[in-house]
Amino acid sequence: MTIRKQLFWASTALMSSFFMAETASAQSTGTAAVEVEQVVVTGRRGPRTIDGAMVAETVGKSRSSITQEFIETQAAGQTINEVLNLVPGMSFTNNDAYGSSGGNIRLHGFDGPRISQTFDGMPMNDSGNYSLYTNQQLDSELIGTASVNTGTTDVDSPTASASGGTINLSSIAPTTEFGGQIKGSLGDDDFRRVFALVNTGEIGPWGTRAWLAYSDQSYDKFKGLGDLNKTQYNFKVYQPIRDNGDFVSLAGHWNRNRNNNYADLQLKRNADGSASLADGVTWDSDFDTDYTAPTYRNGEADIDGNSNRYWALRQNPSDTGNIRAQSRFTLREGLIFTFDPSFQYTLATGGSGQFVLSETDRALLGSSGTGGVDLNGDGDTLDSVRVHATNNTHTQRYGISSSLIWRMSDTQTLRAAYTLDDARHRQTGLYGRVDFSDPTNPHFFDPFAGLHDKDHRIVNQDGYELRTRDRLSYAILNQFAVEYAGRFLDDTLRVNVGVRAPFFKREMNQNCYSQSKSSSVVCSTENAVKQADGTYKLGTRTQSYIAPYSREVKFDDILPNINVSWNFSGNQWVYGSFAQSLTLPRTDNLYTVFFDANGDITSPITEPEKTTTYDFGYRYQTGVLMASANVWYTKFDNRIVSRYDQDLGVSFDSNVGDVDLYGFDSQIGWSPIEGLSLYATASYTDSEIANDYLDGTTVIKTGGKSLTETPDWTFGGRIQYETGPLQVGAQVKYTGERWVTDENDLYTEAYTVVNADAKFDLGYFGYKNSSLALRIVNLFDENYFGSISGAYNASRNTYAYRGAPRTMQATLTYAF
Repeated sequence: MTIRKQLFWASTALMSSFFMAETASAQSTGTAAVEVEQVVVTGRRGPRTIDGAMVAETVGKSRSSITQEFIETQAAGQTINEVLNLVPGMSFTNNDAYGSSGGNIRLHGFDGPRISQTFDGMPMNDSGNYSLYTNQQLDSELIGTASVNTGTTDVDSPTASASGGTINLSSIAPTTEFGGQIKGSLGDDDFRRVFALVNTGEIGPWGTRAWLAYSDQSYDKFKGLGDLNKTQYNFKVYQPIRDNGDFVSLAGHWNRNRNNNYADLQLKRNADGSASLADGVTWDSDFDTDYTAPTYRNGEADIDGNSNRYWALRQNPSDTGNIRAQSRFTLREGLIFTFDPSFQYTLATGGSGQFVLSETDRALLGSSGTGGVDLNGDGDTLDSVRVHATNNTHTQRYGISSSLIWRMSDTQTLRAAYTLDDARHRQTGLYGRVDFSDPTNPHFFDPFAGLHDKDHRIVNQDGYELRTRDRLSYAILNQFAVEYAGRFLDDTLRVNVGVRAPFFKREMNQNCYSQSKSSSVVCSTENAVKQADGTYKLGTRTQSYIAPYSREVKFDDILPNINVSWNFSGNQWVYGSFAQSLTLPRTDNLYTVFFDANGDITSPITEPEKTTTYDFGYRYQTGVLMASANVWYTKFDNRIVSRYDQDLGVSFDSNVGDVDLYGFDSQIGWSPIEGLSLYATASYTDSEIANDYLDGTTVIKTGGKSLTETPDWTFGGRIQYETGPLQVGAQVKYTGERWVTDENDLYTEAYTVVNADAKFDLGYFGYKNSSLALRIVNLFDENYFGSISGAYNASRNTYAYRGAPRTMQATLTYAF
């Protein structure tokens, strides 16, 4: 196995130097540079691994990493978050077998918006609501290392939301030799994917090297009608500077998704409290497959009576891209400067919105209050017509992560870091017409409604382009951090002490009328009449509205980060960490406004959520056996949920109390003989919510209950055997029971998913580094509930997505 592993590392060229190999799990160049100062050089090219599924860690906190060697065994085109599902402490529910439909994360009880995910040190969470879109991540073939910090952050984490921990992705480095690969994949549900990667090798007088990559995949939904398409372009240019680890790199990424949605499934409560499918719902239930538009006739009041569940009108388009650079410069002996700038672009809807609009709706009438607009061209204004009105989000985001690192001595390092995250967040929702050229199969003219299609925008009698929302926000994070790293007792004791100070500002510009004490808005030209209390009445509406406005809010904090590790014998370590993290209120929280007693616009601004995490662990690491185990406790303060305030008469997110979370994680990797490797994980998570809270006049009985969607027990494992040109593997993930409701009166049962893979090395026939692989997801075709949409209690409607059924895929790889 050793020889084959050396060939693997050489052929994939995950890292190009000791610096990059040892610190690939770090999220930024600055953190990587500090960690490399903490590593005692052993002459290894990279860290020890057990077939890439478990990496030898040296940091003084709980961190689990995987490498390209393990990633390569998984389904082609798969989202990296699903590949990380074996990592202890993490639970990911994938909405289809190939990952393009997204999914749901739980990490030690925290959901995706409370977990920071970075990509070469650049934050990937949405700048407005911190959501993480797992179907928009880098192609898995281009990820050298992926790591999960459970409950802790790096001292320079560039995020306003990391109360649950961090996930860090590092892209592969270009190789020194020319080469590449072409992959073609076919699979169930008419899955088709092509991936191509070309490495230039070293070119020019300075040893510059680069890679370029392209992928395109499409497949049908596994139930119902519709398909999913994703196209990705990537590149990376790497320029080494001298032979001391200094470098400059520039990388680019573009991802285009055009997906039809899956319908979630309504649940019902069984007598024992478990969830099952509601009456009339089956595992194959999905959106409507039939649609018949009415025949619009002049002088007749024709109404579109179809539901909003027609499959072709349920889409989720997105365009995302970024340019990111990383660099390290040795200014003089013992003084290093790192600088990682980035720019991100996002245009997405988050799902299609469409409804039936009356041609005499008051938004269409505008200031006149009479008449109507002929939406379907039949010569009258008597009809009700289906229109497209999705919420578009357009983000332009600039970032900087920089560090100045002073090596005070051979064992002492001091770092000062500065982070900038500056996002322009434009949210609109133009009304667009629906294409009824085929009345039995309507489609959108533009998946982003009227954004790109001016000819089919809907305009009212005043010439105003109708929209559901219209606001411009700026989310600006300036963060300063200081970190000390020291080694003591002949390098057996390592200490890191850091503190970060985030200063966060949201600038909000609301261009529509806001319903007082509500998150509802009206974007209209209806007559506005000012009232004595400063609010407005719009047209015939009875509610009170606040005129368009601009305001800003600020948050800041001091967050310490301490970890210690002790190598008390050659192969054994113990470690402990203490870290504080936070999650700030999201954009939508802050657009719920009203007038306070002084007549100023305000909102029920929540305090930031804050976590304090204690973590203690043990590691054992040799060439053939690696094991780790840790116990942890997190104090989760100021938990935010959405509730209705009876006194204010408004629904908004607010703090409802604290949560205590605790548990343990463990993993072991063992290669007992040449060609055989075994890997297993076990995790336990428990939580206790401190208080009940009021939603209007209803008491939500959450005191003493557990967080929803969080499995108590998870187990994972993988076995892999390699003999001659054949490699076979199987892996299993057990996910325990999960509460669906806040009051813990409905739960989903535990489930187990088994995947299998086999690869034949075509080098046996002279095609070096080429292969033929077969991969099977959900081998035993288990029916289970994946992502959950819960409620307060089981008396309300609850839903869940179906987990992917058994799915087979074959991939042919040709390397050159």
